[in-house]
Amino acid sequence: MNDNKIKSSEIEFKDRLVSIQRVTKVTKGGRTFSFSAIVVVGNENGVVGYGLGKANEVTAAISKGIDDAKKHLIQVPLNKGTLPHEQTGKYSGARVFMKPASAGTGVIAGGAMRAVLESVGIKDVLAKSKGSSNPHSVVKATIDALSQLRDPRTIAKMRGITLNKVFNG
Repeated sequence: MNDNKIKSSEIEFKDRLVSIQRVTKVTKGGRTFSFSAIVVVGNENGVVGYGLGKANEVTAAISKGIDDAKKHLIQVPLNKGTLPHEQTGKYSGARVFMKPASAGTGVIAGGAMRAVLESVGIKDVLAKSKGSSNPHSVVKATIDALSQLRDPRTIAKMRGITLNKVFNG
């Protein structure tokens, strides 16, 4: 896992609402309703983050989620609009698999994964979500997979060899 956290100060973000739940707390005075929202933010150029917001109103929950997402940003290496290599990720019961695709394929991914991948700026990818379909777990598993991605320059630098040697071995 690489330490690719970044600051959110001067970057323009687009936010996507992944899911919103109405949760109920039963008290002796009756039921109290509140809302929980999971939001993904990204600049569509390799930076993405997710956040959870909880509040008594939907709009407040979403804005809290956006603020939380901006605090948990990661940098993702992209290769011509797709991934540098295949990658799996997991969180709790959710497992995700992502594979680079040729230009023109599009984002082949389901609900929660699609929001994350589009926010990163990936244009062509084949992705599969296995196990739990809980949006919270799927988003975290996808972020886990994206945070494990490495580009050839990083690998060459880490091993102390030239870029040609990475490919030609």
